[in-house]
Amino acid sequence: QVQLVESGGGLVQAGGFLSLSCVASGRAFSTYVMGWFRQAPGKEREFIASITWTGSNTYYKDAVKERFTISKDNGKNTVYLQINSLKPEDTAVYYCAADSRGLVTNTEWYEYEHWGQGTQVTVSS
Repeated sequence: QVQLVESGGGLVQAGGFLSLSCVASGRAFSTYVMGWFRQAPGKEREFIASITWTGSNTYYKDAVKERFTISKDNGKNTVYLQINSLKPEDTAVYYCAADSRGLVTNTEWYEYEHWGQGTQVTVSS
């Protein structure tokens, strides 16, 4: 059974930095793509970035790629999302997701089969 566990969220001031982590377990992930999404209150779940399991390919939503960086540590089965220059509008629950089809360009939430429980990021102005 696939398990994704996010951590690293919290309360941070605008202009600050956060690094979110997602530990994946439960099966071999060699063909998987891992993604990060976020959902603010009253809004739809929004794609941020994705990465192949090998880490060789990444894909970003255009609006965030200057401040967000997705990366992997294969030795730890961990995916990271680093967020620089945080803004109040970045406030949301951040989710890690996994897609077994390995399509790094998948950006819709329904294209991802497995989800973590989410980690809250709150940015104060």
